[in-house]
Amino acid sequence: MRRNTPIVLLSVGHACVDVYQGCVAALVPYFIAERAYSLAVASGIVLAASLLSSVAQPVFGVLTDRWAMPWLLPVSTLLGGVGIALSGLSGSYPLTLTFVALSGIGVAAYHPESARVARIAARGSHRGMGWFSMGGTVGFALAPLMVAAVMSGGGLSWTPLLVLPALAGAAMCLPVVRVLQERQGADGSGTAPPPAGSDDVASFVKLSLAVVFRSIAFIGLSTFISLYVRQRLGGGTAVGTAALTVLYLGSTVGSVLGGSLASRWDRVAVARWSYLVTVVAVAGVVWVPGPAVFLFVALTSAGLYVPFSLQVTLGQDYLPSRVGTASGITLGLTVSIGGLASPAVGALADATSLRTALAPLVLMPLLSWLFFRTLPEPGIARVELADDAAARSGSGAVKPG
Repeated sequence: MRRNTPIVLLSVGHACVDVYQGCVAALVPYFIAERAYSLAVASGIVLAASLLSSVAQPVFGVLTDRWAMPWLLPVSTLLGGVGIALSGLSGSYPLTLTFVALSGIGVAAYHPESARVARIAARGSHRGMGWFSMGGTVGFALAPLMVAAVMSGGGLSWTPLLVLPALAGAAMCLPVVRVLQERQGADGSGTAPPPAGSDDVASFVKLSLAVVFRSIAFIGLSTFISLYVRQRLGGGTAVGTAALTVLYLGSTVGSVLGGSLASRWDRVAVARWSYLVTVVAVAGVVWVPGPAVFLFVALTSAGLYVPFSLQVTLGQDYLPSRVGTASGITLGLTVSIGGLASPAVGALADATSLRTALAPLVLMPLLSWLFFRTLPEPGIARVELADDAAARSGSGAVKPG
């Protein structure tokens, strides 16, 4: 297998998993239209996907710290797809919540192990991790388009077709699993040694809180941006789908840009500046009138995703003895917790207006910036910056291809 093939396959597999996180928000307008759910009730579907995922991800992180479980990648991918595929088949709200929660567990099981495996495949490179994170954001970006295409055929009754990315993603994972098993047989471990250094729990807690506030902003926007832009511009479903797609596509740019910037400057410094820019961008989404809202949606998503992969590696470096746990929390738990705020945003929107409900989201990246102001850059990053420089001067930058 070529040097970059594992990270390419992992990136595509990541897209096939995170498309199901994007599907949850993309399906909300269809649940409202076909089942007459209120905004608060519909946002409970987002909560169902987030709640069990929030609890499960640290558990899977602890398990991956004890045992290498690459087989979990294809299994969890299938579970994430099956849950969403079944979510539209029953008119029962409890069953819908159950199926969406099942998908959330699959997503939860995937992320800690995939982050551990991806950093091994990327050989510690920020660029490689940026491509891996970009795979997830591409999945998010494709979700509204995929859901719109499927729903146009027969509404919620056609959700079983949404299982197809899971089948493809599981197939992508299998060659990586085989390579890791062969490597395990060759060197007795199949894993890279953890970075040297002691755990910095205080910094990890601050980082986790910053990620929580970032998540509240992104999930709050992804849940309601489609309806909000339709109200602002007076358009139909296509306008709302376009807004959600722009939100997700901007995140793909941010993921790759974050990895590139971190190869030149400290991850903490890059994240700080990104969050400051995002404060202005979210304010533009809420208050700037007219079609310019699309520009601010793109800036918001890019700004929120520049720090995304950097936060994962920062967490791993703050807790070098518990890489799986750190990945489960920074890549999973804190991101999922953002979904817990969605019902509150929906309830406020029902009582007032969507603009009023989205206004508090402007404060979220500001709070993330405040936490990042107190964070140090782990010493391990200096080694990784040197590795990136060596890769560029030798065999070329680490990138898919």
